[in-house]
Amino acid sequence: MSMTRRNFLTRVGQAGGYSATFATMQALGVMPMKAQAVSPITANPGVGKGVSVVVAGGGIAGLTTAYELRKLGYNVTLLEARNRPGGRNWSARNGTVVEFLDGTKQTCTWEDGNYQNLGPGRLPSVHTTILGYCRELGVPLEVEINTSRSTILQNDNANGGKPVVQRKAVNDTRGWVSELLAKSIKGGALDQDLTKEDKERMGSFLRIYGGLGLDSKYKGSDRAGIKQYPGAANQTLEIEAPMDMHTLLDENFWSGILYEEAWDWQATMMQPVGGMDRIPYAFARELDKTKTIIYNAPITSFKRTGPNKGVEVTYMQKGVEKTIKADYMVNAMPLTIIKKMKQDLSPAYMESINGATFASSYKLAWESRRFWEKDYNIYGGLSFRSPGPTTVIWYPSAKLMAEKGILVTGYEDELIFGWEKLSMEEKFATAKKQLEKIHPGHSQELTKPLICLWRQIPYNEASWIRGYGGGDKGYQTLLQPDGPIFFAGDHTTHVVGWQEGAASSGRRAAQMVSDMVKSATA
Repeated sequence: MSMTRRNFLTRVGQAGGYSATFATMQALGVMPMKAQAVSPITANPGVGKGVSVVVAGGGIAGLTTAYELRKLGYNVTLLEARNRPGGRNWSARNGTVVEFLDGTKQTCTWEDGNYQNLGPGRLPSVHTTILGYCRELGVPLEVEINTSRSTILQNDNANGGKPVVQRKAVNDTRGWVSELLAKSIKGGALDQDLTKEDKERMGSFLRIYGGLGLDSKYKGSDRAGIKQYPGAANQTLEIEAPMDMHTLLDENFWSGILYEEAWDWQATMMQPVGGMDRIPYAFARELDKTKTIIYNAPITSFKRTGPNKGVEVTYMQKGVEKTIKADYMVNAMPLTIIKKMKQDLSPAYMESINGATFASSYKLAWESRRFWEKDYNIYGGLSFRSPGPTTVIWYPSAKLMAEKGILVTGYEDELIFGWEKLSMEEKFATAKKQLEKIHPGHSQELTKPLICLWRQIPYNEASWIRGYGGGDKGYQTLLQPDGPIFFAGDHTTHVVGWQEGAASSGRRAAQMVSDMVKSATA
């Protein structure tokens, strides 16, 4: 079967998710890379004195907007429908209740100290905006082990379905490719491209890069796999025989090798100590000093009271309808929620919002004895298997060598493999069955399952945006204010699905409000 670009992108998506696919599309020239570093907000201190702003939604975008506007002296009120800050930045611990739109409830009963990030779980080192806020707000970080050569690749249709340790797949592939290239050079296939000196240098490089012998042949390497470790007395190192190239080149097998090469998946990745929600709670701690956030306050409607200044927002609190008026509004709610509200947005905005499409990502996590560490020498990282459902096993980076930990056995879009058609118990049983193909005999150690289906979570109803009504025109529309109403959220950036996008959009919204205020007073 030939590998088309569409098939290639599908494989990348199965390996690395939306962000890996997005970055690959950018590298292939299918989608231009527009994400840029956010410039500092250019506004005089106190520019917001006497100016009121309502921020709708307490996710990272809304929190960032409110935080920056408060620093500039604005009178800010942030309305959040839930009893917590963070939106999709949500960490489950003992006592956390996950409730779906249909009323289904799960209560987390994991041991104290164990947690799972139900939303974002990584902080790439290239995401300088959100990392800057962690530094500014004093959020302690630790390394998130995004890749480990001890993790496993498995495909039902390759290698007889037998799992392969990632280091073996990676390094045997590198070895065989290096031998082929060395053979091509020796045979004169690249004489027009390489000088004699270049060929000599390339030969030396390939012996190091691919682990080739002096004869430029690949016979295996200790990088790929060791049959016997060196030890005391006469215990010498014995390496494993390499896998054959045919298996390694199987298109259904190698997709999991490349995920870590995406520009926003490369080491070093980080995570807050104790859970990703340490970030929104740090924002909230600062905003609570000025009583900025109103929790349990779902918005029911909003409208303009003037062409470029003035809004009226209606919300519910403890069963009572309340109204707040302000000069401006920054709308940081998910588009899935805005589209169902009573509002007076202009037609072009509603076309973009009503026509938007969304992903339906989920995470399924269990508490277990850390068999992956004790029995497989896996400390963090991800294992991949195919076909789906449940193609990802994500091992925890926190509390290494503790007795128990939280293991993710599914993180993908539930609509791709028909996952949404399964009952809760069928989902759990399927995930266990799939885990057996990578870690046979260990599914029985998985306990206390907890699943977060973002399409079913109130006030979200999706994980991240996939497209806009009107395409790029719809996207460009949301970047501009509709009179006194501004928009923020990762859906107003090209860093979709990441906190970096949300934080960047919040800074941009604060800048745009300040620019409009400056223009109005000029």
